[in-house]
Amino acid sequence: MNEVGAELLSVMAEPDLNPSEGFALAPRGSDLEFEQGSQRKIIHVDMDAFYASVEQRDNPALRGKPVAVGGSRARGVVAAASYEARKFGVRSAMPSVTARRKCPDLIFVEPRFDVYKKVSLQIRAIFAEHTAVIEPLSLDEAYLDVTENLQGIASAPEIAERIKAKIRAETQLTASAGVSYNKFLAKLASDHRKPDGLFVITPEMGSSFIEALAVERFHGVGPATAAKMKKLGIFNARDLRAKDEAFLLRYFGKAGRHFYWICRGIDRRPVLPNRIRKSIGAENTFSRDLTSLDDMRAELDPLVDKVWHYCESIGVRGRTVTLKVKFANFQIITRSRSYIAPISDRSTLASISEELLAAQFPMRKGVRLLGVSLSSLCADAGDVDPQMTLAL
Repeated sequence: MNEVGAELLSVMAEPDLNPSEGFALAPRGSDLEFEQGSQRKIIHVDMDAFYASVEQRDNPALRGKPVAVGGSRARGVVAAASYEARKFGVRSAMPSVTARRKCPDLIFVEPRFDVYKKVSLQIRAIFAEHTAVIEPLSLDEAYLDVTENLQGIASAPEIAERIKAKIRAETQLTASAGVSYNKFLAKLASDHRKPDGLFVITPEMGSSFIEALAVERFHGVGPATAAKMKKLGIFNARDLRAKDEAFLLRYFGKAGRHFYWICRGIDRRPVLPNRIRKSIGAENTFSRDLTSLDDMRAELDPLVDKVWHYCESIGVRGRTVTLKVKFANFQIITRSRSYIAPISDRSTLASISEELLAAQFPMRKGVRLLGVSLSSLCADAGDVDPQMTLAL
C-alpha cells in the first residue's frame, strides 16, 4: 500500500483524539441534577489522543515521546499526534514533512486500525453499562444521553467520573468528558479541560459561556460559512446574537435558524443511538504523482476492497458512489453517480468507480490522491435487487 495508509472511515462516526494524570473534576456544586423535568443530561466523551495513546500504551519505549500515527514519507499525513508532539505544533491531517520540520525528533508509527477498533468496542461496552442512548461520532468519541440511565444515578458528572475511571482501569487510557443539557455545550465542555478532564456547563452557565466563542467553534459552521460570516461582521456568538432571525435566514438559508438558536446555547438535537454514517470511504495518497489511467485503476482496487469489506462486515449498502481526486497542485474534485436501489456487489462498485475515473481523462495534471466512498446508506441489504441498479 502506498504511503498514508488508506484509512477506512468507520461507520461508528464522523473523526480525532488525546494523555495525562489526574482527573480535572467539575465543581461539586455544578452537578446536573436538573430540577426541571424536561432538561436533558448529555455527556460527550472524547478519548485523549486516541491512536497515539494506544501506541504509547502498547510500546513503553514511546511513552513520554513525540509520536505521530501515520506515514513518514514525503507524501505522508499525520492521522493523530501525541500530546508531546502537539507541543511542537504537530496536528492531525498535517503533511508529514511539515510535522517533521516542526518536531525533528518526531517518531512515526504505522496505524493499526484493527487495534483501535477493538479498544473502541471496549469503551462502547462501558458506555452501555450506563445508557442505551449512545451516539458514536468516531472510534474515540460519542454522545451519551443519561437523563434516564440504567444505574439510576441522578448526577450526570458522577456518571461521567465513573465512565472515565473504568476506561482508565480497563484500557489504561484517559478520556475527557463534558456534561451539559445539550449536545453542542457538552462537546464544548469536553474540550475545556483536556486532557483527562471533566467539565460541566449548567443551564445557568450556557449562554454566557459561549458569548465570546469564535464562529468556527459552532456546530454546522465550516470554513466557507465562517468566511461568509466574517464578511458580514460576525466573528463570535455575541455578533451572531446581534443579528435577528430574518437576517440569518436571508444570508444562510435554513441554517440561519439553527445559528440563531445555537448562539444562545439552545440545541434541540437528540442523541441518536445506532447512528449510521452518511458515507463509508477510503482514500490513499501516493508516493509519486500518477498520470496513467492504468496506474490509477490499479490504485482504485484496494480502496474498493476496503469500502466493500466494511459494507459486508456491518451489513450496509449504498446508492451513491463518489470518486475523489486530488491533483499535484492540491486541487480536489469529486464526481458522483446515484442509483435507484443500493449497489448489490463489489464488482458493481468497482466498475462504477472506474467509469467515474475514466470520464476524467485526459488529465492535465498528475494525481496525488484517490478516494472512493459510498453514501445514501441503508442498513437492510436483504431487499437489494441487482436488476434495479439504474443510474439517475
